[in-house]
Amino acid sequence: MLLIQLRNLILCLCVCYAGLSFANEKPNAPNDIPGAVSVTAEEVIKLVFSNPDLVVIDSRKNTEYLKGHIEGSVNILNTELTADELAKYLKDKTTAVLFYCNGVRCMRSSDSVRKALDWGYSNVFWFRGGWDEWTDKRFPVITGK
Repeated sequence: MLLIQLRNLILCLCVCYAGLSFANEKPNAPNDIPGAVSVTAEEVIKLVFSNPDLVVIDSRKNTEYLKGHIEGSVNILNTELTADELAKYLKDKTTAVLFYCNGVRCMRSSDSVRKALDWGYSNVFWFRGGWDEWTDKRFPVITGK
């Protein structure tokens, strides 16, 4: 009887641990967002060089931004992004804007993209791979402000 109880306890602990393990995993960002153009790291570079008016928004926390970011990007945390704040950086609603965050397991930039689209911006780009893809490819980074 004690052996059965011990076995049941171990089984219960294993099931609980497995559930906690899955609960801690972050979901993937969507593959695409209707209305936005998804781009790779290489396409970000092409956009920057071909579009001098492009505004790049880093949707990560300020502490992450200070540790490293894409040169020329503006740090606006997705939860602090408002229509008025975005309008400070964009000439009008057709100005090209690109959003990124930490990568495919980060939802901050997808949240920012959706907000921009909801506010009527029409030239919206999304770098889904974000900081992870950028640094994996060893592209140039800036630290500090």
